[in-house]
Amino acid sequence: MIETTVTILLLLMLGAVTIGIVRVRGLFAAVVLLGVYSFLMATLFVVLDAVDVAMTEAAVGAGVSTVFFLGALSLTDTVEAPRKRRQIMPLFVAVVTAGALLWGLSDLPQFGSPEQPIHRDGADYLARSMPETGIANVVSAVLASYRGFDTLGETTVVFTAGIGILALLRRRRGEGKS
Repeated sequence: MIETTVTILLLLMLGAVTIGIVRVRGLFAAVVLLGVYSFLMATLFVVLDAVDVAMTEAAVGAGVSTVFFLGALSLTDTVEAPRKRRQIMPLFVAVVTAGALLWGLSDLPQFGSPEQPIHRDGADYLARSMPETGIANVVSAVLASYRGFDTLGETTVVFTAGIGILALLRRRRGEGKS
C-alpha cells in the first residue's frame, strides 16, 4: 500500500515537473527542472526495485546531462527566443509518442506476476551466461553481451553530447577571435 502511494506521488510529481519544463521560458530553470525530473525518475526506479537503472539515471540523467546542459547554456542565451507562430508539430509528435508508449504498455505482463520473463526464464541465467556469451564474469556478460546495445546506446548519447559541447566551445572561441 505504501509502495503504491509513493509510486503515485512520484508519478504526480513527474507530471508536475514535466508541465513545468514545457511551460517555463527561462532555459536555466528548464535545465534545473530536467535535473529534478531525473532525480524523481531515479527515485521511482528505486521504488520499482531497479536500483542499477536508478543509479544510472542519477549519474547520467541528473549528473552528467545537467553539467552538459549548463555548459551549453553558458555558451548561449538564457532565455528562449519568442515564437513567431504556434507550432503544432511538436505537440503532434508528443501525442503520437505517448500513444505508442501506452500501446506498448498493454503488452507488458502484470507487475509482480510470476509469468514475467525475468521470473520464468531468468532463474538459470547464472548457468546460461558462460555457455551463451563465453564471458566468465556474469556481470560483464550482462552488461557487455545481453545488454550490449543498451550500453552502446548510452555511451553514444553521452559521447554525442560531449561532441556537441566541444563544437559549441570551438564556435565560441572562433567568434572571440574576430
